[in-house]
Amino acid sequence: MQSLLKYQGQNPLTYPSLVGLLFGTVFFAFSLTPSLLPRPFLIQGTLSGLSFTAGYAVGVFAMWLWHYLQLPELPKRWALRVKQLATSLCVLLTISFIWQASTWQNSIREMMGMELQQGHQPVLLGLMAALVFLAALTLARLFNWVMHSLAVRWRRYVSNRISYMTSFVVALVLFWSVIDGVLVTALLRAADSSFQQLDALIEDDLPKPILSIQTGSSESLISWEELGRQGRRFVAEAPTQDQLSHFFDEEVLAPIRVYVGLSSAENSELRAQLALEELKRVGGFDRSVLVIVTPTGTGWIDPNAQDSLEYLLRGDVASVAAQYSYLNSPLTLFTQAEYGQEAARALFAEIYGYWRTLPRDSRPKLYLSGLSLGSMNSDLSFDLFDIIDEPFDGALWVGPPFRNETWRRVTAERDDGSPAWLPTFRDGSVVRFMNQYQSLEESGNAPWGAFRIAFLQYASDPIVFFSPHAAWNEPNWMRDPRGPDVSPDLRWFPIVTMLQLAADTVVGTAPKGFGHEYAAEHYIDAWLALMELDHWTKEDVEKLKQLFSRYEINK
Repeated sequence: MQSLLKYQGQNPLTYPSLVGLLFGTVFFAFSLTPSLLPRPFLIQGTLSGLSFTAGYAVGVFAMWLWHYLQLPELPKRWALRVKQLATSLCVLLTISFIWQASTWQNSIREMMGMELQQGHQPVLLGLMAALVFLAALTLARLFNWVMHSLAVRWRRYVSNRISYMTSFVVALVLFWSVIDGVLVTALLRAADSSFQQLDALIEDDLPKPILSIQTGSSESLISWEELGRQGRRFVAEAPTQDQLSHFFDEEVLAPIRVYVGLSSAENSELRAQLALEELKRVGGFDRSVLVIVTPTGTGWIDPNAQDSLEYLLRGDVASVAAQYSYLNSPLTLFTQAEYGQEAARALFAEIYGYWRTLPRDSRPKLYLSGLSLGSMNSDLSFDLFDIIDEPFDGALWVGPPFRNETWRRVTAERDDGSPAWLPTFRDGSVVRFMNQYQSLEESGNAPWGAFRIAFLQYASDPIVFFSPHAAWNEPNWMRDPRGPDVSPDLRWFPIVTMLQLAADTVVGTAPKGFGHEYAAEHYIDAWLALMELDHWTKEDVEKLKQLFSRYEINK
């Protein structure tokens, strides 16, 4: 194990490894290439630093493996020339990529209708990357010091190899315990506390419900305070009966929205039961359509998805949702994924269990919906064998994360000739995909059956297309033909591409209609096709899209 960190008498953590520096430089240059979303300067600097660190580690490991296998070395008279040539090529590569970096980033911005950036600030970019690398190197040196200190003590009792092997394992467990068990836990607790305090914040601009059919009103089974911040926004910001009636120029119903916050009951089962009782109280099962909405990590529900549905159905719809976390979706996905699954299953079991007892000719049509992490938990909320004799009507899942099992299977088993970013699955009789350029109707050759699943996703959405496998395998969605909203300059590089996509996933931003920002007009098209609302004319649909377009601009 000692030889892993030391070869030819030099420790690459103390004395810079030339091969490591060369690999790091190449990775640094590759990190400047475009990915799915444009990157702000600070994010690019951090990403480049991490890429340089990864490249340095690869170079060090490659040299260790070369010496460990006792492979022949270059003659000294050639070694210096090869090093000089490699160094010159790396410098030229870096200069070339830095020169093009601004152009690459602006090409994505221009494609997405964003403001172009001026200048690429190569000096500051290099300094930021260097700071990230030095921080990583310091951590590696600390690990090496701990491992070496333990090995020196144990060398008195066991062989040199065993002492280093044992000390490496102990140091690894120690560092992992400190990072995961102390730092990560402390950060998660702080984040959970912060998000919980934010969730409890009652915003003054939100009108408190006064109608009996509103959750949180004086007649509701759930108090206004127990709804949580996202629940209060969900209930208070619903289109009013007056707004809907004004748009349609006739009297229509007020939509029903039921929401149960985390503080409303002690566990998922009790919250689901409370949601069912509240839904029955407000007459949700008397509407023509009932939707079980699974929110994102914080409990947020995209108003574009919800408002567009309620306009399309002229208010004749009831929606029900239950919160399962205070954390945002990325933190929830990687730390509390089971909470969302448990909550979604409990809510579906209660609502579906009661719904299936109602007469078929008078009960509402039942749909599921969810965005991002909500779509994944919605997918996990039911078992096909439990509903096969009495299926609900359909589901609209938007921006599904890469861990969504149904999405992964359907994409992997797509029809020949269809791209991974917009698959066709078994002629579209059950599952269909759409994006901002192609509708659900164009996604299938066969008529839809009674049970339908629709996926709305953009080819530029990193939440959908990120995968750890991108570190060593080129993703299918990067192969030709590519999505129209994906840069033609995007190239796959081992490790670096995975880091780029991870950065896009965590901190990526995009305007409506790109990335993970789903536009109201595409929700409208998706709901129309999924529910086959044929009474809407093209003129009426365009009028509704214009209404939501003005709303998005004024937000």
